[in-house]
Amino acid sequence: MKKNLYLYLFIFALLINVFTYMFFTNKQKFEDKKVEEAHAKVKVIKDSITIIKAKNADENYFSLENNRNAIDYFAGKDVPAIAIKIRDAIYAKNINPGGNPLIEYPAMDGKVFTVSKIKILNHRWIILDFSNGLRWGETLLKYFIEEDGTITFKAVDSVLYPFEPY
Repeated sequence: MKKNLYLYLFIFALLINVFTYMFFTNKQKFEDKKVEEAHAKVKVIKDSITIIKAKNADENYFSLENNRNAIDYFAGKDVPAIAIKIRDAIYAKNINPGGNPLIEYPAMDGKVFTVSKIKILNHRWIILDFSNGLRWGETLLKYFIEEDGTITFKAVDSVLYPFEPY
């Protein structure tokens, strides 16, 4: 009877060890697989970030803040402050009851045109996006900063896209 009891205990202990070994082996494989998947996701995300940074650099090629020649033109002046001053001057013209005077088109459909987006390309050019809520277009401006700090604008060309009702 004692021999059978030891035999059963030995078999039981052996089975417990086998099941424990299998559990921890599979657990380790599962965790290794999760770590590999996480590393793969991190690699994909890093590649995506690299691509987005390159695309962003391409898209910001024409900007006052990233144009070395335009920055040199202002000779040590605070370029971000100049950009803010230019934007504020353009947006301030939106309050004109007849619409923004930088836009060469009269009011249409009973609504005046106002500037909605501004992109300062360099030390001389600005592109504007304008709309009256129904129609929209773009204007290319030339700007000058006078000695007294005032900013003057001259519209070079404009385009008004064809009206397409909803």
